[in-house]
Amino acid sequence: MRGLTFPGDRKVDFVEIPDPTPAAGEVVLEMKVSGICGSDLHVYRAPAGTPSFVPALIDGPIIAGHEPCGIVAAVGKDVSPTVAKVGDRVMVHHYWGCTCCRHCRTGWPQMCTTQVPAIYGANTHGAHAQYMKVPAGTLVHLPDELSFASGAAISCGTGTAYQALKRLNLSGDETVAIYGQGPVGLAGTQLAAAMGVRVIALDLDANRLVNAQKFGADVVINPGETDAPDAIREATGGLGADAAFEASGSPIARSSAIKSVRPWASVAMVGVGGDVTIDVAKELIQPQVTVFGTWSFSSIVQEDCARFAAAKGVALDAIFENRWTLDQAEEAYRVTDAQSSGKGLFDIG
Repeated sequence: MRGLTFPGDRKVDFVEIPDPTPAAGEVVLEMKVSGICGSDLHVYRAPAGTPSFVPALIDGPIIAGHEPCGIVAAVGKDVSPTVAKVGDRVMVHHYWGCTCCRHCRTGWPQMCTTQVPAIYGANTHGAHAQYMKVPAGTLVHLPDELSFASGAAISCGTGTAYQALKRLNLSGDETVAIYGQGPVGLAGTQLAAAMGVRVIALDLDANRLVNAQKFGADVVINPGETDAPDAIREATGGLGADAAFEASGSPIARSSAIKSVRPWASVAMVGVGGDVTIDVAKELIQPQVTVFGTWSFSSIVQEDCARFAAAKGVALDAIFENRWTLDQAEEAYRVTDAQSSGKGLFDIG
């Protein structure tokens, strides 16, 4: 089979490897779609020869893609049919660890304490190919009500947004300010609206704010045109938001998110990169504000997100503005690199 790799310097390439065969405890998936994630750009943009951010678990070029969704094509020995059987529609929790430490046993293999976890598409072969071999324990079943594209969305950005919202513990009479309306922030807007939460969406890009309104935002604010915390207080009767969700990674947005919430509120830091400087006494201690980081999601939360979307009829696949085939990979990553349009995916199967 042929798989897409990143040699560096904003180039794409393909590697030819034998079609995978499942060993005991493994399955092979026939990929239907594979999402394109903004985090792919770190490897795509890196100079050729740059060491991986995580130790490689296999030799040679690594097939990219960590937003997999497809059907089970082959099952290895010792895999119970209740876990996987040929024809099952599945997502992949794109991490795998020792299976024994406390994090692995609670669905968080990316936090494995005993070995370097497998990160599919980063340090071992991922989903930008016709087939993908994974341990059966990584599978998360896709409800029949959801499209394969919805499954790919849940497998990274949308699942990350759902995890952050669950940790914020919002109720339907509350307001959340979501800073950054890229794929993760926009998914947060879509999911929060489906939960009945009032959403204030913020972004410097007018087109992204238009999308946020389409995805259910009640109020949109461009921080380049107004003071964001003041505008949020005005939209909330002078109180501030009940919670904030920072998905841009901007130091300014992070500081603004903390300043925009009311006393006893919580702020979730989701965007990667950047620092933040705060007045601890004035902005955290005295108003008793909680700030926490939230990284990706567990396999349990991935399943919960799929069930929620299916039950509520949330059109998660609407997050994808662009669809390509693998033969169009050069164009796909060139467009994604420009970061001037929405999220994309590869139609494979």
